[in-house]
Order: sequence, then structure tokens, then C-alpha cells
Amino acid sequence: MASPSEPQSGPGTNPGSTPPPASWGPATGVGSVPGTDPAEALRVVLGELPGLPHLPELPARGPGADLVGRSAALLVDLAVDLTPAGWRLVPRGGLDLRRAQEMLARDLDALHDVAGTHQGPLKVQAAGPWTLAAGLERERGERAVVDPGARRDLAQSLTEGLAAHVAEVSARVPGARVVVQLDEPSLPMVLQGGLPTASGFGRLPAVAAPDVQAELAAVVAAVPAPVVVHCCAPRAPLDLLRAAGAEALSFDLGLVQDLDALGTAVDAGVHLLPGVVPGTDAVLPQPKATASRLRAWWRELGFPADDLHEAVTLTPSCGLAGASPAYARAAMTHVREAARYLLPE
Repeated sequence: MASPSEPQSGPGTNPGSTPPPASWGPATGVGSVPGTDPAEALRVVLGELPGLPHLPELPARGPGADLVGRSAALLVDLAVDLTPAGWRLVPRGGLDLRRAQEMLARDLDALHDVAGTHQGPLKVQAAGPWTLAAGLERERGERAVVDPGARRDLAQSLTEGLAAHVAEVSARVPGARVVVQLDEPSLPMVLQGGLPTASGFGRLPAVAAPDVQAELAAVVAAVPAPVVVHCCAPRAPLDLLRAAGAEALSFDLGLVQDLDALGTAVDAGVHLLPGVVPGTDAVLPQPKATASRLRAWWRELGFPADDLHEAVTLTPSCGLAGASPAYARAAMTHVREAARYLLPE
């Protein structure tokens, strides 16, 4: 597999333009980490994952720092508010939305202060359109995912917000080559009809796979940066994510059994971000053992051994928000060290 070329994203990137190919580092994080201090979290990420650092998410800060609230803070011309049942679309935003927007702004300020001189790829994360639609209720009280019009409006608003976010990150870190990760943990439930209704007594109907693919593809195509789609849930629809145009797929290696889907993705030039260590505290193996496990998996896929280090970026299996600070740092160190053992001898 040839080395991918490097993108030249920056503040002048035109939303909707075709993003340049991505340059992937050897290891990165999924997104969330423990703690409440964005500057300290960034220092840890930059120190442990210099090849592909990410803008940390800190859900321990409370509502607005969670995946749905943080992503809703990116929306353009749509507002949300927090109810006892969760986040809801509303005509006008209030204190809850302002809190989410202020936390995101503080994160960007910390990014400038701590990582302003960074050169190379830098990853940011947000909920994908389907997880966002599954996590937001309409004013009438049901999830937005059941309403095609609401889904379309959300996807368009999210795309505009992501374009602005990429520009803001690029302005604060001029040497960054921004990569956008869309988190889609709810996508398998959307496809399987497994999402509970607002009452909790029923299940929402499944959404047809062609509709899911088409709506996701529209967002992926319009984001002005290379796009990774992350799904660490069981039965991640890897073929659908690849067909939607994702340049990279992020998944829990222990949950993916569909080797054909992975092989097809590699053949298509899609980069892989396998999650190789738990997202919560556990006894970690030696990094060399993790590398050996990956080599065995790669042999089973049937690709040349020397291609492995260029085809993958190692990550924890999911976000680290539920881990202790010591374990979170150890997990980041582990994936970085394991990636070194993948280099050809």
C-alpha cells in the first residue's frame, strides 16, 4: 500500500470542496479522556500521541461536554436545550446551549495555547448525523431520527458547523492538517430498529440501509477535511461506512468479525483505525504482544506484512472518559509503543 499524501487544509479551505488525501499517524485516541482541564488533557495527548493528536473531549465537565451536547454546539441555525429526558431541538437556545458553546470555545483557546505550533495531522471529533439524530428529540418529543425532514435539516446544519469548526481549528493551529472523525455509535441500532421510543415502551422502526448510506455520504462529501467514521458498537456496518465515502474506519478490533468487509476496505484504499486496548481500566499486555496480535489479524486478512504499518493507526477500543487518568495515559502510551513494533524490520 502506497504512503498516503498529506492534506493541505487550512482556514481558506472551501466548504464542500474535495478534501485532499489524509496523512495518518501511527496511533491516536478515539476522543474522550478523563478530567475537566482542557489544557492538561491536550498536554497529555500531545505528549503520548504526537503522530496524530486529537482534540480531547472531557464529558466529566457535565452537560454540554457530552457527545450529543458538544456536537449540538456546532449546529448552524438550529438550537437545542436540555430536558430531563436529554437534549431537544427548540426554537431558541438558552443557557444549556450557551454552556456547550462556551466549553467548546475554551477547548479551542486551549488548543491554540498548548498546540499552536503543532505541525502535522490533528483530529477533531463530533457525532455523526445518525447518532446526532438519534440523540436529539424533536419539540413534539420523539427522536429526530424518525423524521426525514428533521434528519435532513440536522445533517445540513452539522455539515456547516463542521466546516466552520475545521476553519477555526486551522486558524488556531496553522500547521495542522485537520482530520474529522464522525462518531456513529448509534448507527447499528438505527439500522436494526433497536432504538427505544421516547416513552421507553417500544422501539423505533429501522431505517433502510440505502437511506442511511445516502444521508451519511452527503455529510462525508461536504466536510472540507478527510473523514474517519468511528463505530465501536457491535455489528458496525463497515461496508456501508466505506460505501458512504469514509477515508478511514475506526472500530473495536475485538468486536469485528467480518473480515471480508475489512479486506474490501483495504483493497479500496480505506485506512483502518483498529481499537486494540479497552477504554476502561484493565491490565494491559506488553505492546509487543499487541503488535503480534495485529500481525496475525493482518495475515488472516491476506495482505503483505510490510503493508501493515501504513494501513493502520492504532487506538484504544473506545473513548477513555470512563478510565482513570493513569490508565488513560497508559492506554495512549500502549498504542503508540505497539505501533512502533509494526514497523518493518
